[in-house]
Amino acid sequence: MERHFEQELEKLNKRLHKMGNLVYDQVHNSLEALLTCNIELAQQVVDADNKVDKLDVKIDKLCQRIFALTQPVATDLRLIMSALKMNNDLERLGDIAVNISEKVEGVSEYKEILSDLHVDELANMADLIVKDVINILNTRNTTFVKDIFISANAIEEKVQSVSARILDEMMHKTEVIVVATNLMIILTQIDRIAGYSTNIAESIVFIVEGKMIKHKKAFKQDTGNDAVSGDPEVESPLEV
Repeated sequence: MERHFEQELEKLNKRLHKMGNLVYDQVHNSLEALLTCNIELAQQVVDADNKVDKLDVKIDKLCQRIFALTQPVATDLRLIMSALKMNNDLERLGDIAVNISEKVEGVSEYKEILSDLHVDELANMADLIVKDVINILNTRNTTFVKDIFISANAIEEKVQSVSARILDEMMHKTEVIVVATNLMIILTQIDRIAGYSTNIAESIVFIVEGKMIKHKKAFKQDTGNDAVSGDPEVESPLEV
């Protein structure tokens, strides 16, 4: 029975790694399609979404089976609980990749605007934060988790800055309203990429250290970011 339990946990870890790598490819390709205005690549992302959905279901069912047939405790319980949450966050990242891809055609004739508004910089930042958090998911090395939160904050600030510029353009140039609307939707999706990346980082810390991180700012202070003020609200390791 114990050997079977270990095999199920190993299978769960492998599926999480596969899900993470698959979702990163989806996000990367969607952002690449956006920057290159590659409608064909964007469609490939949309078409591949069913692979993400199928793996999402498999991971959920595996977690349910482990819970039903065993009584996991301590680290194993944290892994299964976090796997369910991370799986959901990864699936959402896959959906975001599709959402971005579906807007590529709408901005494909305005490639120069993407550069002028520094959307390319934002896309590269989003690509990197997903790459980094998937690497942490695969290695379980929490040393670099704080960098995920710092990157997410930088993305959020840049999204706000670019959004303000787009809104200003919309007020002064009615002819850009359609493309500007598509860009605003894309920026919202990029901001959500950062959010789901921090969610996954939180789950990894919970698996490895047994700590539940409630707020990004609190965590950044707790990990040595002196620029953040306020009392950290990171719970002690849970007794599970």
